[in-house]
Amino acid sequence: MSSFFIRPAQPDDVATYEKAADSVKATPELLRKNLFETPFAHALLAFSDSREQPGKPIGLALYFFNYSTWTGRPGLYLEDLFVDPEYRGKGVGKAFFAELAKIAQEKDCARMDWSVLKWNQPSIDFYEKTLHATAMSEWMGMRLEESGIESLKKFAQPS
Repeated sequence: MSSFFIRPAQPDDVATYEKAADSVKATPELLRKNLFETPFAHALLAFSDSREQPGKPIGLALYFFNYSTWTGRPGLYLEDLFVDPEYRGKGVGKAFFAELAKIAQEKDCARMDWSVLKWNQPSIDFYEKTLHATAMSEWMGMRLEESGIESLKKFAQPS
C-alpha cells in the first residue's frame, strides 16, 4: 500500500499546469487571488509519502460552497478532482471524499454535488458503486461563458 497524505493547499503550492498551459485560462496569479486572497474556492492536495517528508503532489480536489433554497443550508460543490494515474486505486480518491465530507459536516452542508463527464465510466462506477452517489438525471447542466454573460446586459433594467 502506498503512503500519502492530504492537506489544504497553500499559496506556495500554486503552479502552472504544464501539460495544458496553452489550453487553460487560469494563471498562477488568478489561482492565488481566487483561492487565497478572496477565497471563492478552496483546494486540498495529496502528496506521496508522509506529512513529515512529503514527496510529489499526486492529487487535487478543488471545491466551493453553494446554497440551496430547498434545504435552507449550504452545500459543498466539488469542481475538480484529479488523482495521478499511478496512484489511482490506492485510496487517494476515497481519502479526498472523506476529507471533503469532514469539511461539509463542519460547515453544516446538506449535500455534496459534483459533475462527471458522461463518457467517464470508470469514475461513474466509482461514484455509484463505492461512494453510493446518486446520478442527477433529472437535472441538466447549463452554462454561460464570458461572452454570454456580457450579452445579458441587454436585459438590464434602466438605472
